[in-house]
Amino acid sequence: MVNTLPQGLTIPPLENGDRLHRVEFERRYQAMPKQTKAELVEGVVYMASPVRSQSHGQPHAAIMAWLGAYWAATPGTDLNDNATVRLDADNEPQPDACLRLETSAGEQSRLSDDDYIEGAPELVVEIAASSAALDLHTKKTIYRRNGVQEYIVWQVLDHKLDWFWLTAGDYLSLTADDAGLIKSQVFPGLWLACEDLVNKNLQSVLATVQAGTGSREHAAFLAKLAAYQ
Repeated sequence: MVNTLPQGLTIPPLENGDRLHRVEFERRYQAMPKQTKAELVEGVVYMASPVRSQSHGQPHAAIMAWLGAYWAATPGTDLNDNATVRLDADNEPQPDACLRLETSAGEQSRLSDDDYIEGAPELVVEIAASSAALDLHTKKTIYRRNGVQEYIVWQVLDHKLDWFWLTAGDYLSLTADDAGLIKSQVFPGLWLACEDLVNKNLQSVLATVQAGTGSREHAAFLAKLAAYQ
């Protein structure tokens, strides 16, 4: 028996669990309705389910506010919300947030001619419901393998946040200092009051990152970035 597509349909639709190469994944994705969200992880298609407010929408907004404050104070960086990232032939995730160095600033990723991120952003953030999520397992492996230098996973239902730093080819967990802050090893001045974020104290989170962007190390980083301009 010969399998045929429905009349008028020339490109197969994306379906959850499809096993595809990145090129075919993009071909099908581009033919889907605009509201479709899908990722390719280790050659498997994952279709997004409806997004709940308190377990994803609000935490996502808080992360973007935190990173946005840093981005605004740090010319030479580039912040993206749900942008597609071409990592390799079998992986094209769409992380909740990513912060990268812009072209000519010593970056390890670039924008393609068709406006996608190619290569590993320096920092990736994923919002997960719990520690059982894909983000802490398979995605963590592919981000490490492809050289994402820092990876944050906020497990909202578990009231926990993990911040990993790539060193010697593996992810090391960063922990809070005596002041309760986690500080980026890649983006000087990107400080996070972790407990305040988890407890939804956004004013304190923003005050902390503003203190970070007023620090000496951030000023030195700005001077370094300016040298690439």
